[in-house]
Amino acid sequence: MSTDTILRVSNIESYYGPIMAIRGVSLAIERGSIVTVLGANGAGKTTILKTISGVLDPQKGTVEFEGRQIQRVDADRIVRLGLSHVPEGREVFPFLSVRENLAMGAFLRHDKDGVAQDLERVFGYFPRLRERIDQPAGSLSGGEQQMLAISRALMNRPKLLLLDEPSLGLSPLLVKEIFAIIRRVNAEQGVSILLVEQNARMALETAHYGYVLEVGRVVMDDTCERLMHSKDIQEFYLGAKEESARGERRWKRKKTWR
Repeated sequence: MSTDTILRVSNIESYYGPIMAIRGVSLAIERGSIVTVLGANGAGKTTILKTISGVLDPQKGTVEFEGRQIQRVDADRIVRLGLSHVPEGREVFPFLSVRENLAMGAFLRHDKDGVAQDLERVFGYFPRLRERIDQPAGSLSGGEQQMLAISRALMNRPKLLLLDEPSLGLSPLLVKEIFAIIRRVNAEQGVSILLVEQNARMALETAHYGYVLEVGRVVMDDTCERLMHSKDIQEFYLGAKEESARGERRWKRKKTWR
């Protein structure tokens, strides 16, 4: 990766109580790129995003955003720096309208003209939100709530967008639509994106660079094009679906990872 790195995570360790969730994880995101993190359920992917966005403080290691260390900085201050996090499960404000949810995304901004332009931009990405602008967010479908969660994050005009399982629970058609918008946001606005996603094929087709996480550790990283052609990735992520426990046992027996 080039020296123009917007985010650098170095040897972070994060815990839930006495349980270590991620173990010495390091990764970097080049400005303007999409980076994905792959791994089985429980591997620590969500913990990485929470640690970066300030929801969870690491016990060890550093998180640098635009050259500034932000580990143990309050989450609201991290948002002000230009980092937005779309958590797993969408987490919209269900009793607020679509309009009010989007306004919450722009709460820290004072450029009314810019906010209005960005509102039109997200309606261009997701026209259904314009149609439902006065509806309570809790009344939207799962796909529409995901659109709203992404749009709310974009209203902060972020430099870096963290996306946690954006395809979770969506139909294949909506998954394609969401990922097409992710690519557009990156290409049109130059927003750097860190993507955690169970749909490995879609993630690798969307991102530029990828990391593979196993039991809280990075065990492989490379360009997504090379990862797509890796026999291990094809077997464990892109092949026929297997029962999760069986697949993880086979994964642990592999000796080819560095």
